[in-house]
Amino acid sequence: MKNVKTKKLLTWAGALALGWSVQAAQAAGTIKIGVLHSLSGTMAISETVLKDTVLMLIDEQNKKGGLLGKKLVPVVVDPASNWPLFAEKAKELLEKDKVSVVFGCWTSVSRKSVLPVFEHDNGLLFYPVQYEGEESSKNVFYTGAAPNQQAIPAVDYLMNEVGVKRWVLAGTDYVYPRTTNKILEAYLKAKGVKDEDIMINYTPFGYSDWQSIVSDIKKFGSAGKKTAVVSTINGDANVPFYKELANQGVKAADIPVVAFSVGEQELSGIDTKNLVGHLAAWNYFESVDTPANEKFIKEWKAWTKNPKAVTNDPMEATYIGFNMWVKAVEKAKSTDVAKVQKAMLGIKYPNLTGGEATMLPNHHLTKPVLIGEIQADGQFQVVWKTKGLVPGDAWSDYLPSDVGFVSDWKKYNCGRYNLKEKKCYGAGADMKQ
Repeated sequence: MKNVKTKKLLTWAGALALGWSVQAAQAAGTIKIGVLHSLSGTMAISETVLKDTVLMLIDEQNKKGGLLGKKLVPVVVDPASNWPLFAEKAKELLEKDKVSVVFGCWTSVSRKSVLPVFEHDNGLLFYPVQYEGEESSKNVFYTGAAPNQQAIPAVDYLMNEVGVKRWVLAGTDYVYPRTTNKILEAYLKAKGVKDEDIMINYTPFGYSDWQSIVSDIKKFGSAGKKTAVVSTINGDANVPFYKELANQGVKAADIPVVAFSVGEQELSGIDTKNLVGHLAAWNYFESVDTPANEKFIKEWKAWTKNPKAVTNDPMEATYIGFNMWVKAVEKAKSTDVAKVQKAMLGIKYPNLTGGEATMLPNHHLTKPVLIGEIQADGQFQVVWKTKGLVPGDAWSDYLPSDVGFVSDWKKYNCGRYNLKEKKCYGAGADMKQ
C-alpha cells in the first residue's frame, strides 16, 4: 500500500513538474507580430515609416518585460506596393509565420486585398490610415479616420471659414478616393452646391505629368467663385503635384489645397516654401504641444538616431492601436483572436494630442479632428480643431445606401446591421466599391 501511495505521489509530482515545465516553456516563448507595409514601390514614401514605428513600439514593450512574460518578435514583409502581393504576404504571415496580430496596409485597395485572407484565417489586422468607410470587419480594427473624422470636417472648414464655393475633388484612381469623393459629392449637393461647381479628377498611382491637370484647376478656379482642391492623391504622386502647383503659381491664398494623405513624412521630401498656406486634415500633427507628444517625438528621434526624423498621423494611429492591443491581450490574458476581439471593445488609450481614444463597438476610434496649415519648415500650424472627440462612423450619413445601417460587434455581432429590418448584411467587405 505504501508503494502504491509513493508511486501515486511520484506520478503527481512528475505531472506537476511537467506542468511547470510547460508553463515555463510558454513563458519563455515568443509572440510574433506581423508588419505588412510597402518598403518599396510608390507607397514606400508613406509606409516605410510605419514599419519602423511598429519596430520601435515592439522594442519599447520588450524593455518593459514583453507581453504575458513573452518576448515580442516582429515578422516584417514587403508587399512592394503590389496589391495582390499584399494578400499573398498576409497569408504567409498568418499561415506560415503564425503571427498573433498584424499591423499594416495603407491604401484601401491593399486592405481590400488582404481582408478575405484575415477573415478566412481568422487573423487580426490593425489598419492605421484614414479611409473611405463603407466597411466594418470583425477581423479589423480601424485606428485611422473614417470620412466623418476627416473629409466632412475639412469641407465644413473650407465652406464656413474660407468661403469656398467651387470644389475640385482630385484623387488617385482607386477605392479610397472614389468612395470618399462619392460621399463628399453627396454632402456638397446636400449643402446646395451645383453640379457645375464640382470638378472631379482621378490619376493613376505614381502619376507625374501634372501640367495639364493643374492648368485645368486654374481655369476652373477663375470663374469668380472661391475655389479649393480637396486632395485624396496618395503616395509619391504628391511630390510632382505640389511642385507643379508652385510652378504654375497656384498659391493657397487663391486656390487652397486641403490634403487627406499628405503629412509631415511626405512634406519632408518636398520644398515647402512655395506651399505655405495649403492645408491638411488629420487627427494628429507633430506640432501639437502636449507632454505625451513631446515624449513620443523624443523617443522617435532617439530610436531612429535621426534628429530630423518627423512624426505623423498614421504613426499616432499605429501607436494607439499597438498599445490598445497590448492592453487587450493583458486583459484577456491571451493572444487568442476571439478573446482579444472581445477585450478590445471599450479599451481606452491616451492619444498624443490630448484626450483619450476609445475603441467603439464598430471597431473605430473616437478622435479629434484638426486642420493644419503648411509652414515653410514642413510642419503644420493647427488653424482649427473640433471641440471634442468625434466617434468614427463605418457607414456614411450622406449616402442613401447607408441610411439605417450601423456596425456593432457587441450588441448585434454584425458589421452592417439594418436597424429597421433587424437583419445583418455582413461586414461590407464584399461590397463593390
